[in-house]
Amino acid sequence: MITHHDPYPTRVKEYREPFRRLDPIVHARNQRRWEGPLDEVALSRYERDGFLWFEGFFSRDRIEPFFAELREMANDEQLMRSEQVIQDPNSGAIRSVFGMHEISALFDRLTRDPRILGMVRQLLGSEVYIHQSRINDKYGFQGSGFDWHSDFETWHSEDGMPRMRAVSASLMLTDNNEFNGPLMLIPGSHRLFVPCVGETPEMNWTESLKAQRLGVPDQDTLAMLAENGGIQAPKGPAGSLLLFECNTLHASNENMSPWPRSNLFFVYNSVDNLLGEPYAAPSPRPEFLGARRNIAPLTMHDDFPELAGQGVSPLR
Repeated sequence: MITHHDPYPTRVKEYREPFRRLDPIVHARNQRRWEGPLDEVALSRYERDGFLWFEGFFSRDRIEPFFAELREMANDEQLMRSEQVIQDPNSGAIRSVFGMHEISALFDRLTRDPRILGMVRQLLGSEVYIHQSRINDKYGFQGSGFDWHSDFETWHSEDGMPRMRAVSASLMLTDNNEFNGPLMLIPGSHRLFVPCVGETPEMNWTESLKAQRLGVPDQDTLAMLAENGGIQAPKGPAGSLLLFECNTLHASNENMSPWPRSNLFFVYNSVDNLLGEPYAAPSPRPEFLGARRNIAPLTMHDDFPELAGQGVSPLR
């Protein structure tokens, strides 16, 4: 039985009204120690919309080596049989591979890129570690979509993440266009927490990673939020970067085009926001979905040390 206080009750039996979040959006306000590369305009935009978009953040040359790594992973029979690899429910093709930063040194270095880590530390106002990493693949003509959800709702209920103090970095490994199922976000939705109806069964993750049915907001609430904030789908070339707040509602459609869509995700969590017992699930999910052991603060990798102090400019 769950007895600890729950600031964000969800997976409830009956509908509950959405309510205003209890946590800051930008945690670095008035903390000089965490001054970083984002200026006041960018911080205000993140506070308003719940995400920042950087078109062409990395060059194609910087992205290309990751595909060689992915091909090697696909040939690793032991990895392909592990729980970390999720298959598409319709086609059987790879949908997601989790724990990317622990599988590959190349991916691990990417999580420590000075510019990304500088922004994330600034937004969260603390040192950070990787809560979860994954690649989401949508093959041409067959990649399934992802229903509307807040990542925090899942991480809170099933992983025991106590507060909204995490941010996702999504790196486009392929071009993302209007036809191949780009990520869609509802600007401003991060300011409200939407409780979801339905009790979490044991080992829900074995099904939810293929097709999410729990933790999906009701359609009336989604319609209200979309009417107020609209829907945006940042699109751009491989190497583009999206930073989005853990409670921002997002989704993506099926890939109906011949062009694949591969996006790499790193979830950064504050070292002051460590996981506890799940708030609305019988037991914690596996380590590759919610880190509990490997929580050492990340240090910057010096591949590009000259970038560590430079500013960055988001679009929109």
